[in-house]
Amino acid sequence: MLLDTRSMTRREFVSGMTAAGLATLTCGEPRANAAESVKHPEATADTVILLWMGGGMGAPDTFDPKRYVPFEVGVPVEKILSTFPAIDTAVDNIKITKGLENIAKIMDRGTLIRSHVVADLGNILHSRHQYHWHTGYVPPQTVACPHIGSWIARVKGPRNPAIPPFINIGQKLEGNGEQEELKAFTTGGFFGTEYGPFNLPSPTDAIDAVRPPKGMTPERFQARHAKLKELLRSSPIGELATDHHHESMLRSIENAYRLLNSKEREAFDLSKEPKDSFDKYNTGRFGLGCLLARRLTEAGARFIEVTTEYVPFLHWDTHENGHTTLVRMKKEIDQPIARLILDLESRGLLKRTLVVLASEFSRDMMIEGVPGSKAKDQSLAKTEKLGELKHYGLHRHFTGSGSVLMFGGGIKRGFLYGETAPERPLLTTKNPVSIRDLHATIFQAMGISPRTAFDVEKRPFYATDDGKGVAVKELFA
Repeated sequence: MLLDTRSMTRREFVSGMTAAGLATLTCGEPRANAAESVKHPEATADTVILLWMGGGMGAPDTFDPKRYVPFEVGVPVEKILSTFPAIDTAVDNIKITKGLENIAKIMDRGTLIRSHVVADLGNILHSRHQYHWHTGYVPPQTVACPHIGSWIARVKGPRNPAIPPFINIGQKLEGNGEQEELKAFTTGGFFGTEYGPFNLPSPTDAIDAVRPPKGMTPERFQARHAKLKELLRSSPIGELATDHHHESMLRSIENAYRLLNSKEREAFDLSKEPKDSFDKYNTGRFGLGCLLARRLTEAGARFIEVTTEYVPFLHWDTHENGHTTLVRMKKEIDQPIARLILDLESRGLLKRTLVVLASEFSRDMMIEGVPGSKAKDQSLAKTEKLGELKHYGLHRHFTGSGSVLMFGGGIKRGFLYGETAPERPLLTTKNPVSIRDLHATIFQAMGISPRTAFDVEKRPFYATDDGKGVAVKELFA
């Protein structure tokens, strides 16, 4: 199944995933695997909100503070672990870093995992690590793997027939330097288009995505719908796709038509939000994405991803100017995340809504990958001693540990899980949580067995890699 990925280039990755996507179009309808005796657990959540810190959020500068070394010209970089001091939170034994004061106040509502470990894939590419995290499978694969949101949409179905079950907020899929890589995992995969994401790059423009064009009558829409069916059948993709994938495309169009004519579409309209509430979220696109996620949760969405957006060398992708960049990023995420949790709680929704904050890997000042890795050093601030502020920060990709924050959905409150070493290398030293087991934990909360399988080309394909994911039961209340 797996190809050799030890030194894969970005071009090879895209070529492999494109081939897998085209191959998937020729597959028949995936069927639930009857041979697998699957007993689904009792759900503790109805909805998942994934807050995605795209680009590699450095745990020592966010949720796993280490020895703090302030900026000073001449300080050896090998001495630097955290560039922000630790601050107290609402939980006595949990500290996080300066700049996250609002999240610190709500830590008594959630669980902090400090022992998230991702695979060291050799030549570290954000695209491959993001693909691995979102699908649970190391790329490339011989089929197009569904996003975890698509698994949940397929197995659980919509909470509200008028609302797309899987909504992706804040990520532009065009013109950002890695559009094809992002599209590779932002997909319904072999499940088909109807279980793929409803993409909303800009929260403030979300209402435009569910508003019929001016002058569009029902008759004209029906005519367009019929024309689109004809185009799908006559296009190269339509001729290549199986009946299942063709019908899936059409059902997604019909679902969009249903949304356009529903009262629930007002949930997409941020202008309907009271000004006081709007302003509390308005730190930028991510903050308003959190507001939109709250409104869509109320309206009946099943899975929502809100991203700070992955763009090479921007946001969390700190190859230089790391400390300065994180000052800005913290201002963008801190208040909206805290507000989201408090709003869900006040509306009685947090108990059945699982909120997960995660990233594809962490960062370190010195180590690329893990100790001994042959991964290429991609820092743009290579120096032995701090010479200027751009050198100050965590600029190398680190896969040996990382942090995940979880709220609601049956998860413990005010709980700390896992540990990392106090000095470099900051490897996980207690209770490691892999992507496979983290996904199993999310599936467990949603009432889905991690051994859930669908037959694709007469072979079982599992919700977690090989069906071996094990939920971390200590995280549940």
